[in-house]
Amino acid sequence: MALTYQACLQATNVILASGSVPTIVGEAGIGKSALVADLARQRHAKLFTTVVSLVEKGDLVIPVPPLTSDSFVQTAKYGSLADVQFGYSHTLVAMIRYAEAHPDQEIIWFLDEFNRGTQAVQSELMNLVLQRQINTLTLPDQVHLILAENPDATMAGFEQSHYGVTPGDAAIADRTTRLVLTADTATWLQWATQSVAGEPRIVPLVTDYLAENPADLHVVATADAVADDDLQPTPRAWERVSQALRELNRQQLFNQTAVVTAIMQGNLGMTVGTAFAGYVQEKRPGLTVEQAYQDAAAPETFKTLAPAQQQQILRLCLAAQSDWPLTTGSYAQRFSELLAGCPADGQFAIAQAMADSPQLFEQLAAVTATTPGVAQLYQQLTTIGQRGSQIEV
Repeated sequence: MALTYQACLQATNVILASGSVPTIVGEAGIGKSALVADLARQRHAKLFTTVVSLVEKGDLVIPVPPLTSDSFVQTAKYGSLADVQFGYSHTLVAMIRYAEAHPDQEIIWFLDEFNRGTQAVQSELMNLVLQRQINTLTLPDQVHLILAENPDATMAGFEQSHYGVTPGDAAIADRTTRLVLTADTATWLQWATQSVAGEPRIVPLVTDYLAENPADLHVVATADAVADDDLQPTPRAWERVSQALRELNRQQLFNQTAVVTAIMQGNLGMTVGTAFAGYVQEKRPGLTVEQAYQDAAAPETFKTLAPAQQQQILRLCLAAQSDWPLTTGSYAQRFSELLAGCPADGQFAIAQAMADSPQLFEQLAAVTATTPGVAQLYQQLTTIGQRGSQIEV
């Protein structure tokens, strides 16, 4: 049975309290590492992580030469021979030293990507997991172990999985408790919208989109899906997208449609990435209202945008009448310049939107005689309306 994030968190707590070793199974990027980090914070435990896919056989007992002359054996005919001792990986050394310095604090040792390690590495680590001892080193009682694995085709419910993993043997599977983690959009959104250092963990553009399209949080890759789209969205990928959006905002690059689209596709795949890039263009069309009115280069930038972005910018300008009134000559003139940069159908769409507010036209008409910029805009809107009427007829 697959568990949501919160349910898996609770189940992992129970397994640790019972003295067993949990193995969290889930698709790549679904949040296994984040869950263990949250668990460590909740339990006030020190977290150590080993990525098993990067471990080679013997890494836990790397031979090192002794450091004193007494550790060499001198032979009569064959020279000297080092009396080899064994050292331990840096993680183990750091963990033991921390345990000695903090005897009352819990420690969690997280063995991530466990089944991406070779069979030899898995067996070597499982001996340590089960016996809690390697050579003369014994793990302190305060150390708890958690494993994480990607699905493989031998697991029930994951027959279509295509991960390059090394399935553990039955003896390994029988000695840990398997928990299957699934993506849960509602829980993820609750986490994503929490405030950290005064701003939400994930930018609203992402959370608003996923609230409308919950199935796009995590698309499980199958053999058929991979043939069509080699990248799929995951919770981890959406976190990267959120970070990229913050940087695009900082560098004021939302007007670079190709750049935005490429970044979204590079994280989420062609299908979802293209859809989300379109959503970004709609919600963040490339120019703010302030930039549209104040930046000298805004009209040229405006011309490079997609028609949907152009219309959205002009609609935002219309919605900001209280701060940027079109009855002011300079604002009216700039709005007229931007409107002229739209295709004909876009111009007509904006003119129709303005016609839905007769009061606005009355206000413009009232100052045309005294405000040249407004007179220019008013005449432009009249021409657009007449042209549109002729097309409709």
